[in-house]
Amino acid sequence: MAQWVRYFRSGRGIVLGGLVAAAALAGGLVSADRAVRLASAPLTAARLEIQRKQAPPAPAALQARLDELAAAYGEEVGIAVTDVTQGWTAGVDHERPYPQQSVSKLWVAIAVMKAADEGRLDPYGWVTLTEEDRSVFYQPVSYRIGAGGYATPISDLLRRALVESDNAANDKLMRELGGPEGVAATLEGMGLTGVKVGAYERDLQALTAGLVWQADYGIGWNFQAAREALPMATRQAAMDAYLAQPLDGTAPGEITTALAALSRGELLSPASTEWLIGLMSQARTGPRRLKGGLPAGWTIAHKTGTGQDFRGASVGINDVGLITAPDGHVYAVAVMMRHTRKPVPERLAFMQSITRAVAEQWMRDDAFQTAD
Repeated sequence: MAQWVRYFRSGRGIVLGGLVAAAALAGGLVSADRAVRLASAPLTAARLEIQRKQAPPAPAALQARLDELAAAYGEEVGIAVTDVTQGWTAGVDHERPYPQQSVSKLWVAIAVMKAADEGRLDPYGWVTLTEEDRSVFYQPVSYRIGAGGYATPISDLLRRALVESDNAANDKLMRELGGPEGVAATLEGMGLTGVKVGAYERDLQALTAGLVWQADYGIGWNFQAAREALPMATRQAAMDAYLAQPLDGTAPGEITTALAALSRGELLSPASTEWLIGLMSQARTGPRRLKGGLPAGWTIAHKTGTGQDFRGASVGINDVGLITAPDGHVYAVAVMMRHTRKPVPERLAFMQSITRAVAEQWMRDDAFQTAD
């Protein structure tokens, strides 16, 4: 662990240091004693359910605003907002699974960090990517694979997966944990039974398109060519099956519950928590999604998801993360679009309206506390 912490402090990660810092990350309202208890007590699915039942009701004004925004958008959307400190959750269709797409990279990263905390995986360990490790769509790390492969530390794959959303990096991380089943087992052991990865990125995308993955699809535009060669009926049937029961399907409320637990320091060691959220804050994807609606003084640590386009619609257009108010109060937010035909500017405007609604709720709470 000492080496792991030195890595965080090397400039490639963020460490505030100690359990009190982890408490501050959770909104500044968690005592050091409680932070110690949270870090030492194992999280379970039962404990998460107790937390949900004990949480106060969501603010009526925020719930009404989310309902209004979702109705005005006019398409199927899932929204969840969880107050990290108080525990309440407001939402729209937030208990039904939605396709995650690259949001699932977040759960892979958490599983990797948990394995590192437990000594089952060395974050300094080097792995070699070969031709067999190529994935699909965005995968810049695969361009470095030569005749002898490409050797890189696990920590770099984590950065690529979370900051750049590199599919090959994410798939390699999954292999280091024993594949999708290994990731699922690690998450279940942490109490996160409600979030799913489902499949390797390349397998998920192939199945969604009506294909079965083969190695040459990872080269150039071979995947796209094979997809275009399929009969339209085959592609439609595959897409319909995915939308009806997505392999990576997870409810927005489950996502914000997990993010809130991460922020409170309940999932990982303090150092791992700090570093993971630090990587999320560096994400290069989706700068105009949730982030675009934040007022001055707010920050975000997030992960986006973007699925395939088909017949004029896009699948799995998502953004989830932790947004922090100027006073340090943290909210976990998830906005998910199952199947949208809206133009991109309208999608972005909708996501931005959700973060503005959260900021407005914080201002109401702040004004109430000031008056009190």
